[in-house]
Amino acid sequence: MAIQSNRLSTEEYVVNFSDVHPPFDHPEGAIIESNRCLNCYDAPCTKSCPTSIDVPLFIKQIASGNIKGSAKTIFTSNIMGGGCSKVCPVEKLCEGVCVYNLLEEEPISIAKLQRYSTEKAITEKWKLFERKPSTGKKVAVVGAGPAGLACAHALSREGVDVTIFEKDNKGGGLMTYGVAAYKVSPEFCQDEVDYITSIGGIDIQYNKELGKDISMTELQLDYDAVFLGIGVGIARELAIPGESLSGVVDAISFIYDLRTNDYSRIQVGDKVAVIGMGMTAIDAATQSKRLGAKEVTMIYRRTENEKPCTDVELALARLDGCSFIWLASPKEIVGENGKVTKLICSKMKLGEPDASGRRSPVDTGETISIDVDMVIKAAGQIPFEDLVNETKLENKTGKISLDINRETNLKGVFAGGDCVNGGKEVVDAVQAGKDGAVAILNYILGNT
Repeated sequence: MAIQSNRLSTEEYVVNFSDVHPPFDHPEGAIIESNRCLNCYDAPCTKSCPTSIDVPLFIKQIASGNIKGSAKTIFTSNIMGGGCSKVCPVEKLCEGVCVYNLLEEEPISIAKLQRYSTEKAITEKWKLFERKPSTGKKVAVVGAGPAGLACAHALSREGVDVTIFEKDNKGGGLMTYGVAAYKVSPEFCQDEVDYITSIGGIDIQYNKELGKDISMTELQLDYDAVFLGIGVGIARELAIPGESLSGVVDAISFIYDLRTNDYSRIQVGDKVAVIGMGMTAIDAATQSKRLGAKEVTMIYRRTENEKPCTDVELALARLDGCSFIWLASPKEIVGENGKVTKLICSKMKLGEPDASGRRSPVDTGETISIDVDMVIKAAGQIPFEDLVNETKLENKTGKISLDINRETNLKGVFAGGDCVNGGKEVVDAVQAGKDGAVAILNYILGNT
């Protein structure tokens, strides 16, 4: 057993990482699907969307051939509607509440229709928004992820000049660096960032990290307001023996490498164990198989009924040939010559419900041993607690605290997205960015 790179041919990599949710082959497909929509009054799909996209309206616009109007309807509510159409867990949002589910029919393909019009707008660079005259105000946004980009776009539309400071060399945040490559390509992410900033009045300064290249004090002095959209991104440690062995990696770093390198350069084991059952864990497991791993085993301390990922994501992992061990928790990682060889897990049983409402796992005292040559930790992400404390922001275990006006304890400093809520969906971050922009406009323009 050995961790290797370049396991597959170029053609195999292309097939394995091709679009898992392909678009309509022809415009007629979009027209036919859009005409299935019942245009519900008080539509549940719109209510279930964190950004409140008027789903019946944009679908009706597609049906009538008004693709540009459809794209504007979507972007007005969610400027990252293109990316969200590819990565949103629609099975638990808009499509999950479609009334066709009650009729035991397939729900409207809302995400596919949303992709149809937004992708066309981005590809053809449709100018759907006009920027208002400059107000003379300027705002700093820290983080070019979904929250930061949504905030910047909303502010720029109102005539505010925005400078985004991004620690990486590309924008998009989680979309660019943290999502499975078969869901959305880096090229699309760049196109989406370019489309958002094409409105004007938005300058992104890359390789600028808060706490290293820029300070909070500087931002407060140089700008009328600051928005923090720094997200989360520190992998949660397992805190077990053997965690430092060669072959033990965290899912965030693993996926980041996938997103920033040629697939043939990514090392993967023959026998891979993935710890966790969230969306990131699924992405790590499926991509390990698609890189050429022979066996991928996902390990979760509760049962399938308590899993945090969706049924659709779990089905994808099953189709890719991943196996699952439920009611098991990592206890120790064993190695030889500094390299991982075994994963020892405690057998668990479910006890009383915990704070999450799920029954908590209890150690039975029994263990199981799994032969592995690679362990991927995907047990969750934690906020940048050290950075938050260094900048003297009030927080709860790293999650930034806000008042009713979405302002932090630092005057003129606002925040939103994962750095506040601890980690939700991309669409939730977009809405947080919009809310932050409204709060900042009230603050700098004296709106009521």
